[in-house]
Amino acid sequence: MDKYKFPAIFDPSEEDDGYTVTFPDLPGCITEGDTWEEAQTMAQEALEGFLYLMEEEGESIPAPSEPRTISVPPGAVVSVVEAWMDIVRDEMANKVVRTNVTLPKWLKDAAEERNFNFSQLLQHAIKQRLNIHSQK
Repeated sequence: MDKYKFPAIFDPSEEDDGYTVTFPDLPGCITEGDTWEEAQTMAQEALEGFLYLMEEEGESIPAPSEPRTISVPPGAVVSVVEAWMDIVRDEMANKVVRTNVTLPKWLKDAAEERNFNFSQLLQHAIKQRLNIHSQK
């Protein structure tokens, strides 16, 4: 399994119980949560999404810093966040996306009269055309 572990800085908000989360090794990877638990969940989601996009764009993923070498603002803490990329890749590959299709009205009407499932029909037709017999 492809698993990454990156240190994150959890910086408490001065106004409420929330946290801002940043990853020193991944500039631009930032999120927040209204509670400690939500901040942890959001940090994992942000890390997974950020690393996924880096992979998709062919960028090299840097080595994570040692948590003890990271200096933090007063009150903030460093916590290691994990990302299981094989799971993330599977989820993204199976993510459902919306696609608009243009059909003649008469054809759409005829298909609706017979209760066609347009999404299922289009998936089947594309798989058949590409000679795909199972999910890759």
